[in-house]
Amino acid sequence: MGKRSYNKTPMREQDPAVRQHNFKEVALGYDLKEGRLEANRCLQCKDAPCVLHCPVMIDIPGFIKQIKEDDMEGARKILDRYTNLPAICGRVCPQEKQCEMVCRLGQSKKFEPVAIGKLERLVADWALEQPNEVTNITQDKGKVAIVGSGPSGLTVAGDLAKLGYQVVIFEALQLPGGVLTYGIPEFRLPKQIVQKEIDQIIAQGVKIETDVVVGKTITMDEIRQEFDACYVGVGAGTPHFMEIPGTDLNGVYASSEYLTRINLMHGYEFPDYDTPIQPAKNVVVIGGGNVAMDSARSAKRLGAESVTVIYRRSQAELPARVEEYHHSVEENIEYSWLTSPVEYIAGDQGQLVGVKCIKMKLGEPDTSGRRRPLPISGSEFVIPADTAIEAIGQGANRILLDTFPELVTNQRGYVKAHERTCATSVPGIFAGGDIVTGAATVILAMGAGKIAAKEIDEYVQFEKASTTV
Repeated sequence: MGKRSYNKTPMREQDPAVRQHNFKEVALGYDLKEGRLEANRCLQCKDAPCVLHCPVMIDIPGFIKQIKEDDMEGARKILDRYTNLPAICGRVCPQEKQCEMVCRLGQSKKFEPVAIGKLERLVADWALEQPNEVTNITQDKGKVAIVGSGPSGLTVAGDLAKLGYQVVIFEALQLPGGVLTYGIPEFRLPKQIVQKEIDQIIAQGVKIETDVVVGKTITMDEIRQEFDACYVGVGAGTPHFMEIPGTDLNGVYASSEYLTRINLMHGYEFPDYDTPIQPAKNVVVIGGGNVAMDSARSAKRLGAESVTVIYRRSQAELPARVEEYHHSVEENIEYSWLTSPVEYIAGDQGQLVGVKCIKMKLGEPDTSGRRRPLPISGSEFVIPADTAIEAIGQGANRILLDTFPELVTNQRGYVKAHERTCATSVPGIFAGGDIVTGAATVILAMGAGKIAAKEIDEYVQFEKASTTV
């Protein structure tokens, strides 16, 4: 086998000087030779902790062993048993905080963990280039509606189709994919990849109806009359604002609007598409998560001369993926740590001209376990800016919830669903993903989807069947 390398096999990337001016994918992926080289680093643990720390419980040593043995079809078959979206997860799943974090190879001070996510992407990308051979399954077990076509809804749909259900997904926007389509930039997750994996799910017999707003176009009562069960995966799409003075100025965006204009509505291709993004010279992004990174890096690609991320804690507390942070630094994104905005400053025409900020210090830990940021009196300063993007989180999508009061929600406005079954207060209605947890990761939403698919099958075959006899 040869001696194991201490470090992960490097993945080729676009040069930072080039990529900060285009929306093409940054990471270029492993080729088969690089993949086998990385697969050889895996210890093939029999009680692999990486599996237990994967929300969809992929047989990670199994598919990596197939790569090592040059059996890509075998690796694909293993992934297919656990996930409907491997090419997506291989790109955006935070492996460093899950499977790779507990990799036994990485527990040594000398070795980096196996690049599990990059190997998953390799297999998935290879599979998408092969002929699509889908086994026809008789869909006679029942009808299930899915509200929302994000990662959670797509997972439920794919798993239920494999079990023999007729599945219809209702999507409010003009394209399916949810946050995968409108929230994550092209340079991190190409739309072509998203569509290809959705096409694989459609090929299994799943129907997707777009431009359908459940609660407006169709009611939940109508869905309950037509379908045996329903899964609610509408996400957390209502933006939060800091509500500081000047929030209504021209040039202040919520990150969800900013990214949707770019990703879903082709704002980066103006004037070819009639969805303009206001030209910006100096951009300030508020927040420290992946959405803040996506917004800042998108602004740079749209031509901003300076982009500054302001975060109220220090770099040590930054919640964004380390990889995304490093990529942003390479692309000349600047950071102002321990900083919080207090006012947006208006110019003569009512447009944004600056962000007034205050420096912070870290106090005692808050309920999140992180040290609470506290303002330092007299430390105010102004950052010149003609665009400000708030990436401070999102709340529950209320359109469906406001028209279906039977569905019990918690104090934060999210749907109450059982952690182990995804069952809600209404029989036959299940829920998962961000509408239950609040904004989280793609893979956690998929994990909920897998649980829900199993529980929906149990419900339709046993509970519902017993009440209709």
